[in-house]
Amino acid sequence: MTSVGAIILDLDGTMVDTLGDFDAALNQTLSELGRPAVSREQIERMVGKGSEHLIVSALAAGGLSEEDARRLLPKAWDIYQQAYLAINGDHSAVYPGVSAGLAAMTALELPLACLTNKPRAFAVELLQKKGLLEHFGWVFGGDSFERKKPDPLPLIRTCEAMQCEPVRTVMIGDSRNDALAARGAGCSVWLVPYGYNHGEPISDVAADDYLSDLEDGARKLKAML
Repeated sequence: MTSVGAIILDLDGTMVDTLGDFDAALNQTLSELGRPAVSREQIERMVGKGSEHLIVSALAAGGLSEEDARRLLPKAWDIYQQAYLAINGDHSAVYPGVSAGLAAMTALELPLACLTNKPRAFAVELLQKKGLLEHFGWVFGGDSFERKKPDPLPLIRTCEAMQCEPVRTVMIGDSRNDALAARGAGCSVWLVPYGYNHGEPISDVAADDYLSDLEDGARKLKAML
């Protein structure tokens, strides 16, 4: 790629391990609906395509048809929102290397955005609680645009907000969804190995680079300037 001009980072599975939050909020929702619980292993394979997809997948895992799960979604969504807001960040942890990596990226003085499929209000609150919000000039969620990752639209719009061409933008994520969205938008994609990739090895996903952590990413970005 040409010289890097901006950075986009995913949130869940890239900066913060939020599986515990998903577990608590989703299983409370299922309990209130009288539906069977799902395991953490199942949840890990479901996350990454937005909260609506997560809820429908959990309902279907409990025996409902997709049609019936989608019919129940409005009620489930209301319960889930309340449950998640009550525990957002309580059962999650920042991955090693993230705080130092973000500090090093911020020192590069490049536009830095967080782009997640999590609802924006949840994302902002989580970043604030974990002491990460100050690094970002922009935070966009799954409800910020008409479509979610893996559609490239959110990356294209984020690049527009940062006033940087996609070809000069690096997307750092943890899953095939991030890679597909970046490729479609014309961004470079770097992937970390420790997040949620639907049970698949991250090495199976084509990327421009694979990082050990965000400190590794910051060093590589600095070398490109």
